[in-house]
Amino acid sequence: MQIRRPIVALTSLAGAVLLATTLAGCGSTPDKSAAGESSSQPSASSTASNGGTTANDATPSTAPSPESVVLEPSVEDDATGVAVDTIVSVKASQGTVSKVKLSTKAKDKDGDSRTVSVDGAISKDGLSWTADSALDPGSTYKLEMEGKNATDQALVSTKASFKTESLTLDEQTYPTIQPAKGSKVGIGMPVVLTFDLPVKDKAEFQKHLKVTSTGDQEGTWNWFNSKTVHFRPKEYWKPGTKVKVEANLNGVKAGNGIYGQQSVSTDFTVGRSFITKVNLSTHQAKVYKNGDLVKTIPITGGKAGWRTRSGTKLIMAKEYNKVMTNEAIGAKEDYRLTAKYALRITNSGEFLHSAPWSMGNLGVRNASHGCTGMSIANSGWLYERTLIGDPVITTGSNRGIEQGNGWSDWDISYKEFAKGSAL
Repeated sequence: MQIRRPIVALTSLAGAVLLATTLAGCGSTPDKSAAGESSSQPSASSTASNGGTTANDATPSTAPSPESVVLEPSVEDDATGVAVDTIVSVKASQGTVSKVKLSTKAKDKDGDSRTVSVDGAISKDGLSWTADSALDPGSTYKLEMEGKNATDQALVSTKASFKTESLTLDEQTYPTIQPAKGSKVGIGMPVVLTFDLPVKDKAEFQKHLKVTSTGDQEGTWNWFNSKTVHFRPKEYWKPGTKVKVEANLNGVKAGNGIYGQQSVSTDFTVGRSFITKVNLSTHQAKVYKNGDLVKTIPITGGKAGWRTRSGTKLIMAKEYNKVMTNEAIGAKEDYRLTAKYALRITNSGEFLHSAPWSMGNLGVRNASHGCTGMSIANSGWLYERTLIGDPVITTGSNRGIEQGNGWSDWDISYKEFAKGSAL
């Protein structure tokens, strides 16, 4: 909106003096010409003839009016049904943008109303502002804009508001991100994003995913399926690395009429290097901390027909007093056993766990239904020292790990992993 200042006209000094003289003739000063006396003051006509200025000849002086900055948003004031994937912007003419606030009201998890602002940035030349992300559905947004005049740098403010289109939950996909914010993880930990509804336009979603790490470690995304995408670095994370992840997916088109339901983010720190190497042929597990062998543990792996998978897996969860049953894996033998310490390494049910019922097999033979068993003491030692994302490298069987069965990101080469990127 353009705001113009009123034009102020200033009468010339000569005109002002003449006006004062004219007004004085209406007062009590006697008119000498009326008494037959000659006046010593020149007449108006003689003044004009001598090069003076009369009241009729006076030209008023007008001060120039500075042009006000014009702030133009990309969304019209009072607009309704604005698409949620709209990226709002503001352009300035006859000046620059100095500040913009785009906000709406939303309810938090407790049902309380709070103000939510959409971040944005002013261009280097100051001529525009652009929002960092899209919009929430069924919301009323306020746009508060402030700019500076190019001529006198005076501030000009204006406002606008608009409403976005409404969407059902079936038109929005909800993202979940791992690892948890502020957590400490193992050197193999991938960033894991999952969605409750499928993403068809993977490339569009991936454009809005950003991972930054100390040391700028190279990495890439891999879509395992339409609901799961992972990020891993080219090599294991360096111990001590700090990682920040931003998934600005709110309002982003997922395809098939579905949009991102919200944006999510996380940050985490990578701990020490801690790798467990399980050898099913020797029935031993060797544990390495920062490259040094710190413990050797007798183990038992999967027996014939239930071979433990070889490959690089990651610790996904730490569970205490985990109940193991034959129904969980479809085994014919009837059993129900409780492992005091259990470290999950696949979705299908492989664990490193306590197996006091199999003490005679530890370090001797493979007798389990696919898990890696060990004593309570050794499993407790491992449980206390491991982090989510620590690698477990298993060798000695001809059964490999399936991609997507747990966090199998490191069981393939980086080149192969990168083929799963949508960009």
